[in-house]
Amino acid sequence: MSKVTFLNKLLDGADVDWKPLMEVAEYSQTRVDAAELDATSFVGVDNLVADKGGRVDANYLPNTNRLTAYEPRDILLGNIRPYLKKVWMATNSGGCSGDVLAVRIQDEFKQTVDSKFLYYLLSSNEFFSYSMQHAKGAKMPRGNKTAILGYQIPIPCPSNPRNSLEIQVEIVRILDTFAELTAELTAELTARKKQYDYYRDQLLSFADGEVERKPLGRLATITIGEFVRKDKQDAAAQYPVYNGGRTPTGYYENYNNTGNKIIVSARGANAGFVNRISSPYWAGNSCYSIGVEDGQNMNWNFVYYFLKRSERKLIGSQQKGGIPAVSKKQMEDFLVPIPPKPEQDRIVSVLDDFDILTNSITEGLPREIELRQKQYEYYCDLLLSFPKPEEAEA
Repeated sequence: MSKVTFLNKLLDGADVDWKPLMEVAEYSQTRVDAAELDATSFVGVDNLVADKGGRVDANYLPNTNRLTAYEPRDILLGNIRPYLKKVWMATNSGGCSGDVLAVRIQDEFKQTVDSKFLYYLLSSNEFFSYSMQHAKGAKMPRGNKTAILGYQIPIPCPSNPRNSLEIQVEIVRILDTFAELTAELTAELTARKKQYDYYRDQLLSFADGEVERKPLGRLATITIGEFVRKDKQDAAAQYPVYNGGRTPTGYYENYNNTGNKIIVSARGANAGFVNRISSPYWAGNSCYSIGVEDGQNMNWNFVYYFLKRSERKLIGSQQKGGIPAVSKKQMEDFLVPIPPKPEQDRIVSVLDDFDILTNSITEGLPREIELRQKQYEYYCDLLLSFPKPEEAEA
């Protein structure tokens, strides 16, 4: 069903009035003392979650005495780097920093404009694109507060406020349904990850003297990769280039590792991050490749899981000062437990099942969440693509 047909059916012939946001809403004019706020009521741009993820409790409190106050059902927008899509509809009262805009429906429109409907309009991709188009600054773009108030929003059936609200509420109901499905899956994924972490810790914890331990350097060959210029890389090439981190930094026509390797970021913001790759790849000059040696009676995936569990310890061992880095000697000296090979294989089998469920992009919950999110975005676009005056006349 096309957007026009779907909306025509929903509107049932009703007109749509387009208004600048400033006609129905304004920025909060009220203030609150900082002393009245805590981690649950203060909202800085850092504790608004990107990609319309709402908010989390603040890990710091404001250093000013008075802040902009927000009320339940106000819409809070992160105004630094609008492309991060930080937005939250408040569920409580509190205060926000100057980098957060608190949008509040004007009193005379609170009975005719549904706040959740306005939230969906201001969390749409179209709105964030508009905000970026009018943003100021290059390195740290900041939304233009005046331009944001000029953003055009649709009001269905303006001549009949009751019917208008019914249409708005129906749109909200449909979008809420899809948003709740995604939220339920995300909550399940969080629970699964906690379960995975618990079982991983249980399976990879060995009491002193229970098993032999050896330095990683005696079990594996650890090499640093080679630099390859960006202009030599090609997205159409076959072999991924890794410098540590979760994803490739590019693709190259050749490879310098055959796969079945553990890779660890050697330097930079991701120093100490652990990953694994089973196919040929090019290791960059910020990437350690760790190949478990034949004859050690070791399952290389067992070593991967142990290093992954120890990732925080590796990150904590970063050299201080300058660019964060983990030295080759630190990697070589890292102690690895050595249970019997059949036990290693069993542990790997259990953790692989959990890993697929929680982390795979093609299987398990992350894939399901991705599909649900796409479904939500589709219907959001469908339900909020009201005909504009020139479209209505066509």
